[in-house]
Amino acid sequence: MSTTTSKSLVLTLFLVTIHPLQNLVAQTSSSAGSASSVTVTIPPSVQQNGFTGSVPETKLSTEPLPISFLDAIDRGLKQNLGLLLSGDNTLAARGAKWKELSNLLPNVVAKGEEDVQQTSLSALGLKIPIAGFPRVLGPFNYLDVRAFLDQSVFNWNYIQKERAAAQSLKAAAYSYQDARELVVLITGNAYLEAIAEAARVETAEAQVKTAQTLYDRSVDQQKAGVSPAIDTLRAQVELQSRQQQLIVARNDFAKQKLALSRIIGLALGQEFILTDKAPYDMLVPPTLEESLRRAYAARADYQAALAQARAAELSRRAASAELYPTFDLEGDFGDIGVNPGTSNGTFHVAGTVTVPIFQGGKTHADVLQAEAELRQAKARLEDLRGQIDNDVRTALLDLNAASDQVQVARSTVDLAEQTLTQAQDRFTAGVTDNLEVVQAQESVASAHENYISSLYAHNLAKVELARALGNAEQGVKQYLKGK
Repeated sequence: MSTTTSKSLVLTLFLVTIHPLQNLVAQTSSSAGSASSVTVTIPPSVQQNGFTGSVPETKLSTEPLPISFLDAIDRGLKQNLGLLLSGDNTLAARGAKWKELSNLLPNVVAKGEEDVQQTSLSALGLKIPIAGFPRVLGPFNYLDVRAFLDQSVFNWNYIQKERAAAQSLKAAAYSYQDARELVVLITGNAYLEAIAEAARVETAEAQVKTAQTLYDRSVDQQKAGVSPAIDTLRAQVELQSRQQQLIVARNDFAKQKLALSRIIGLALGQEFILTDKAPYDMLVPPTLEESLRRAYAARADYQAALAQARAAELSRRAASAELYPTFDLEGDFGDIGVNPGTSNGTFHVAGTVTVPIFQGGKTHADVLQAEAELRQAKARLEDLRGQIDNDVRTALLDLNAASDQVQVARSTVDLAEQTLTQAQDRFTAGVTDNLEVVQAQESVASAHENYISSLYAHNLAKVELARALGNAEQGVKQYLKGK
């Protein structure tokens, strides 16, 4: 009998700048006689933003590196490509803020000029009827050294734009923090899945040994004439089936290690060893009301969405302010003359009031566009608020269900192993054929797979809860200490 595996896990994300990053929702399904496991489906948007990749280290160690759960998290927070790109987005937002601020700051320019000229009067159309009056003036020269100042004294449009840029910078900073939370979530999941695959390899190896023992015993009993040939054939089929499963498990484990290596940025071709086993500690989560309060206060994606909504509101005000009068000041002060010794100081100061009268509908168009962006930002904020509520409730449900699954799976493993022991004893005593033993082996394999999957789901649920509460970076260190 082959083991049927049901795999389902959906990673749902929404990015701001790198949009607010949502929760990873895990679902496990199991039934009597079947095993359940969990895997990850990552949307293209996450892959495109680099969270499944990294900037690999350049130093390659000849010895395999020991990597613990927390080591993997720390490496991911340093090398993950999505996080590095998010940091660059924050830098770009800082530049945009300075660009808007520059419109409000004085603009001072120094300029020096040494001018030599010779001018043709006739080319300019000047005909002076005086005998001997020259047709060409020059050559002559002059020196002009001057400083120019431009200053916007009052421009409500510029002021509101600068405030909007400041909120956008704040949103980018929150998005960077949320990107760190996502890296913890993805890295934690990848490590937990890797150790789950390692456990499957160990289980498959044990099952091969058990099947080999059954096959050897069947061969001996057939030679002794106390067992029919069909028992030997049945045991051989079971052995080869377990060998095939071991090959698949080892291959899946190797590929999962590669995926983890890509996420945390190990050097290309670097061998490493997973030092942690799947930990299991009971966790008493906070109440639903307390969890929601923490989430709304701490979730970086929610704070980023709030800042984006405020930025959109200020941009809307800036668009309306295009109708307001502006007051600008400009001036210059310098020294001009034939040479520095014969120069004279000069200056110029002017204040300008500009009153918009008709701009061909440009202001109206800007207001409409800003209004649309504001409505979208508010809609996204409300949607995210509902998503956070869903994330918290789902994480609590997953954690409680996974905890119960682990308890049941542990008991099932014990019962299945006892059944296998009794079936082997009955076969050895000649009470029954080895069909009962093969069926017991299938039950043991299914029970171990259920236990591995439930343990993985329980630990992932802890990471999900920490992420849902907006405390993934510190929460995983508290919930999953590594064992």
